[in-house]
Amino acid sequence: MTARRFFAAAALCTFLTSAAFAQVTGRTIQERKNDQQGRIAQGVRSGQLTGRETRNLEHREASVNREEHAMRRADGGHLTAQDKATLTRQQNNISRSIDKDKHNSAVR
Repeated sequence: MTARRFFAAAALCTFLTSAAFAQVTGRTIQERKNDQQGRIAQGVRSGQLTGRETRNLEHREASVNREEHAMRRADGGHLTAQDKATLTRQQNNISRSIDKDKHNSAVR
């Protein structure tokens, strides 16, 4: 009986620790969208992004937004773990593009 309690307690601790860690370090899809929109806006204000770069980034952001809405419609308003992973990967790609476009030699 003691071994069962030990393993149950260990499993509970592992679950609670991972859940707490995910909440502290994880950012939501919406937070990422807001941050990236801010980075794009800052690049426009500073002249680091050209009109063409801005249009391209905004178009890609809009495409991810449309895909997210379609994913939510397909799953009753929720995102599955696979959906979240897909959106995160796409946001990572856009984030790298923002950085690359802001730090290239093209200026407005």
